[in-house]
Amino acid sequence: MSRIGSRAGIVGRLLQYLWRERLWWLIPAVIILLVFGGLIFFSQSSAVAPFVYTLF
Repeated sequence: MSRIGSRAGIVGRLLQYLWRERLWWLIPAVIILLVFGGLIFFSQSSAVAPFVYTLF
């Protein structure tokens, strides 16, 4: 798990912390928040926005 933390930056360190402290149940919630954050980020561009809006 330390390999992930060294390559992924802040997200990797967060996942490494959750793994070390045995907070495995929080890892899916963090991943879902990252996916939604990515959707919001990519929906800013006009080319991707119509495809993101159909998901909701």
